[in-house]
Amino acid sequence: MSTRERLIASTRELLWERGYVGTSPRAVLQRADVGQGSMYHHFSGKQDLALAAIRRTADELRAQAEAQFAAPGTAVARITAYLRRERDVLKGCPIGRLTQDPDVMADPALRAPVDETFDWLRHRLTTVLAEGRDAGELNAAMDPAKTASTVVAVLQGGYVLARAADSTEPFEHAVTGVLELLACQAATPSR
Repeated sequence: MSTRERLIASTRELLWERGYVGTSPRAVLQRADVGQGSMYHHFSGKQDLALAAIRRTADELRAQAEAQFAAPGTAVARITAYLRRERDVLKGCPIGRLTQDPDVMADPALRAPVDETFDWLRHRLTTVLAEGRDAGELNAAMDPAKTASTVVAVLQGGYVLARAADSTEPFEHAVTGVLELLACQAATPSR
């Protein structure tokens, strides 16, 4: 791994663990096992490095989600695969956790990839749900955009509940609950 990549990887880990304020240049350099000049050779400073790390995390999360959303199967099956995929639940969502970081939310550049990721996720879920509705799999009265926002809210809330309880059980219950709600939206076969 190149020095630049080690710096980004270390920053990603530290942002997830400590947030922006707790991610000092010194901690990044120690974790990446590089000298001080390396950071400033590749990045203009902490914000530039953090932005690269947040963008990388956002890109990876979107790619992982897209793998489930673009897979064959019903809309509910694809959303189920997305919600049930392996996650480090007790660490929380690496993008969602940044919404609780006042320094990230106050900085338009750092906030942009967070906003873009949630916008993309809601849009992509809306598209999958609309496909299911249009194919007759889901109730025609279901609003795909509102349902997509509900799915995202339940997922992010599940992370919060799991961290608060120091148990994955609340997350698992939240995911199961939203999937049961989606199952209730199954279209009634016409007679």
